[in-house]
Amino acid sequence: MLNNGIEGSPVDRPAETNVRAGLVPMLQHADVWRGIDRLAAKHGLSASGLARRAGLDPTAFNPSKRITREGRPRWPSTESVAKILTVTGESFSSFVQLTGAPGTGEGNAFQGGKLAGRGAAGKSIPVVALARLATESCFDQNGQPVGSAWGRFNAPGIVDRTAFAVEINGHEFDPVYRDGDIVIASPEQEVRRGDRIVVGNTSGTVLLRRVGRQEAEGLYLESLTDSAAGSFFKTSDVRWIARVVWATQ
Repeated sequence: MLNNGIEGSPVDRPAETNVRAGLVPMLQHADVWRGIDRLAAKHGLSASGLARRAGLDPTAFNPSKRITREGRPRWPSTESVAKILTVTGESFSSFVQLTGAPGTGEGNAFQGGKLAGRGAAGKSIPVVALARLATESCFDQNGQPVGSAWGRFNAPGIVDRTAFAVEINGHEFDPVYRDGDIVIASPEQEVRRGDRIVVGNTSGTVLLRRVGRQEAEGLYLESLTDSAAGSFFKTSDVRWIARVVWATQ
């Protein structure tokens, strides 16, 4: 169920098990956000791009804003949904179909937009805001997500069990990655020269970089926006590396 209050306010709702037999279940929290993601993809946009087009705060639909720090669900307002339907020319009934909720007849059969043709339906993977990587310990020694900073992101076409997502905040990586973009990385993928990576070093710092060159002693990593601005990392200083395999742009 959508709320008519402030954008992003947490709303309690009865569990699906309370629905009487024979009735179509109400839209669940994940259904509504899935519908927004699919609506954006259908029109070749990221969720952030859809929000901008509708005149909303670009971060209004960011994955990190869908769950509170206390773990409670945040719901989009009906006003926000009305605005994105207006700018895309979609009807509310088509939006409900995109949610894939029981009884809509859509489910995992959704095809369209930038996310089409990526094979498997994908899975929900951990997502964290880039800004929180500088203040919290979000990875273990092997580059796997730990701690309470993580939310969940529905990643069509991504079936890698080790994959995680980082939500870009701010303008440090413009125009490569913009505020609100989602970057998905996998520790299992082989890294080559020119790849964009997420890298964790022994000091606990997590960085987004591009591989300039690889040597026996380590890696020369470049800035994503300036190949001249780079630094050498000894192999002994690198704790883990995950190659960027997908991004919303």
